[in-house]
Amino acid sequence: MYIPRILQLSDIIKEKSYFLFGPRQTGKSSLIKETLSKYTLYNLLDSHTLLSLSRSPERLGQELGENKVVIIDEIQKLPSLLNEVHRLIEEKGVNFLLTGSSARKLRRGGANLLGGRARSRHLHPFIWAELKERFNLKKALDTGTIPSIYFSNSPHEDLESYTGDYLKEEIASEGLVRNIPSFSRFLEVAALSNGKMINFTEIGSDAQVARTTVQEYYQILKDTLIADEVKVWKKNRTRKTFSTAKFYFFDIGVARYLQHRKGLQSGSPEYGDAFESYMFHELKSFVDYNKLGDISYWRTISGFEVDFVLDDIAAIEVKAKSVISKRDLKGLMALKEESSLKHFILVSFEERPRQVDGVTILPWNIFLEKLWGREFC
Repeated sequence: MYIPRILQLSDIIKEKSYFLFGPRQTGKSSLIKETLSKYTLYNLLDSHTLLSLSRSPERLGQELGENKVVIIDEIQKLPSLLNEVHRLIEEKGVNFLLTGSSARKLRRGGANLLGGRARSRHLHPFIWAELKERFNLKKALDTGTIPSIYFSNSPHEDLESYTGDYLKEEIASEGLVRNIPSFSRFLEVAALSNGKMINFTEIGSDAQVARTTVQEYYQILKDTLIADEVKVWKKNRTRKTFSTAKFYFFDIGVARYLQHRKGLQSGSPEYGDAFESYMFHELKSFVDYNKLGDISYWRTISGFEVDFVLDDIAAIEVKAKSVISKRDLKGLMALKEESSLKHFILVSFEERPRQVDGVTILPWNIFLEKLWGREFC
């Protein structure tokens, strides 16, 4: 069963060459198969194709014919091929779609990144707007929305395999770290810090690695698209803010597996953390798919905090509560005094939308409907 995705590759690939990045199993190959099947495809996971092109990169041009669009899947397996891609873009006007799960190997190996001749897009796990009537919030919060796992009969077993494949194929085989056991310990500690302000020293102590190693490991998570850094929003007028970043794993199911957690109890702190992380996933996907600005968060030294600031336009607080009180609005109200943001929104489990002192309280599903309807842009 194929679920149509928000990202429309067939539209963008006619304009220019693109890198399409995304973590493993987010559906890059399925998206290509369903929407770009008429174009020539080279899959570098196929050993024969990889060997053939590694020996003779010029085969790309020799086999081109009249094709003006070519797809190369898993380009990080053969970074040297980008020199031939560059030549064909320049001399033949070919548009390439180059997919991969990480840009780290390309950058680390000094690969030709095409000098502005290719744009980048990211594919994320399923979002609410793609799953529609198949969306189940409890399932999304517990095991995430990676396509193969969301529809699995054994999602927890598949999450275990997913994490093992990440360590084996992204980390060990690419030689990104020398000590796999220490990186595995770090992954578990980092997952427990998902969505929280990062203290590199404390995480290093818990993971039994040096502080500088923790910083390097977080960079690997970013480069392999497993985690996103969320920095502090500092455009308020007077209140002093923290400067410490947060990190969110790209999928709450992966984070919860690494936390050794299964099942969710409504109303628990664990449920609230998962709900906030899932809303970050929706916001991050929205920003990337619409090529908007960044997502940040706001926290002052005096204790006021707002979960997300979207593209310098909207302040968004997330509460897994069915009854919102004035106390739940204090962060948004403080930021409202400090900034000229256009929207101040609290996402909740209340049944109906309402307004309180300039803050819009929205049920989570109505918030997502308005978000993907671009009402907060």
